Amino acid sequence: METQDGIPDIQQGAPVGHTGNNKHVSLPWAGPTSLGASPGDRVDLNKKRSDYLEWDEYFMAVAFLSAQRSKDPSSQVGACIVNSEKKIVGIGYNGMPNGCSDDKLPWSRTAENRLDTKYPYVCHAELNAILNKNSADVKGCTMYVALFPCNECAKLVIQSGIREIIFVSDKYHHTPEMTASRTLLDLAGVKYTQFVPKRQQITIAFDAINPTVTNPLASIASP
Repeated sequence: METQDGIPDIQQGAPVGHTGNNKHVSLPWAGPTSLGASPGDRVDLNKKRSDYLEWDEYFMAVAFLSAQRSKDPSSQVGACIVNSEKKIVGIGYNGMPNGCSDDKLPWSRTAENRLDTKYPYVCHAELNAILNKNSADVKGCTMYVALFPCNECAKLVIQSGIREIIFVSDKYHHTPEMTASRTLLDLAGVKYTQFVPKRQQITIAFDAINPTVTNPLASIASP
């Protein structure tokens, strides 16, 4: 649905790829957290790290990373479903149905004929995360998702037994579809909470595991 289209403003333009010799993926919402210490830092190896990801940051980061798999040129949305034991049981992102070519279906947001837009065809991240579950069901689980779910996804959330939604953006709050979504979720007793990131970016540095000048901890000991 059109109201689901688009990623949160804070998610747009996330760099994915290479910067010089430093291969990395930057997740857009959450100050970078390093996988090692910066040059000159003094690290007490007898104490645990203080900059590790909290659970909500971790699961939302998984949702945002999953969104990078989307072929949609204007909307990259990911969802991550987590059970009560803090285990991921489902991941999904917005895209065309299985077996339907991404190259033969339209990705446009606007057209004279609605059939020439993506909306009649695309599957939302919430739907795919639920269908991709690796457990018998997702009852009692929590869903982490970039955008507040539309009314159609709210129905799926309710019917699947998910009990909580944690989202980043509610930029379509005043649309009829989102009003209907909140009505359904409230009646079904599904809790929804807006996630406020403590850091604006998380960087995944693929070379941080190898000994380098910029990663002094990597050469100290092997796991």
